[in-house]
Amino acid sequence: MDRSNLLAGLLAALTAAFVGSAWQLVSRHGVTTTLGPMELALMRYGIPALLLGPLWLGSKERLIPPNAPRLTLVLFVIGGGLPFGLLVLAGARWAPASHMGIFMAGSLPLFTAVGAWLHKGQKVGGIRLLGLACIAAGMVLFAAGSFRSGSLDWRGDLLFLAAAMLWAVHSLAFAHCGFTPWQGAAFVNGWSSLLLLPVLCFAGAPKLLSAPWPDVALQAVGQGVVAGLLGLVVYMVAVARLGASRASLSAALVPVLTTLGAAYWMDEPVTGAVLLALGLVVPGVVLASGAVRFGAKATQPLP
Repeated sequence: MDRSNLLAGLLAALTAAFVGSAWQLVSRHGVTTTLGPMELALMRYGIPALLLGPLWLGSKERLIPPNAPRLTLVLFVIGGGLPFGLLVLAGARWAPASHMGIFMAGSLPLFTAVGAWLHKGQKVGGIRLLGLACIAAGMVLFAAGSFRSGSLDWRGDLLFLAAAMLWAVHSLAFAHCGFTPWQGAAFVNGWSSLLLLPVLCFAGAPKLLSAPWPDVALQAVGQGVVAGLLGLVVYMVAVARLGASRASLSAALVPVLTTLGAAYWMDEPVTGAVLLALGLVVPGVVLASGAVRFGAKATQPLP
């Protein structure tokens, strides 16, 4: 890997971490104030679909690329599109933003490693296995606290874990679609918008016209432009330049950024359980990503 690709990938991964954290905070704010998951999903996928419409609908090859495996394209959309988004937005109604950061970003390397093992037979050992063990321990201890307290946070936590699993599928599928990052973003948002139309028929009319306009404006920018457009593109750039394992390293920053942002913006308490989970999950993400190697193995390529 040449230096320019490495630097571009690292910058994209860092940007993806900030965008991911901002999206989690904005989503939690949206579903706990005046808007619901359907309204946020409409802006999350509808706005970038309109902005990228000429790229997506410019030819039949953009609508359904002829050379890409159909199953891969389906998994690409499911993993990064509407099903993923609805899981996150529904979970945000049940659990605080700090839970979103820990369970979603924290479990991403775990699911990425499982996907690489199932798809490519890639085994995990040594320092990466230690990292995965730290992640699992942190999330189990954190989840156990939710069950003991009698809260309903666990419902959101389960949805966040399911969303992280889908995002890992999205990351692995991207390498086999033949898209550029911009084409990938146009494809995911375009098909997600089409999938959203029948869902809206059952869910009823969105509350965008009755909600306060500052809330709608905040979500339009946060969901549609920052997350739906910028977030997808920079993460796919990171995957293309660094590989899925190295790109998932950006997830190490997200739980910390989200926890601090939620404490400052939404007055969410930073409890001892949160600090313990961060102390296990964040180092675990760094080790499990495969970006940290020791000894002779340091020169081995990463997927």
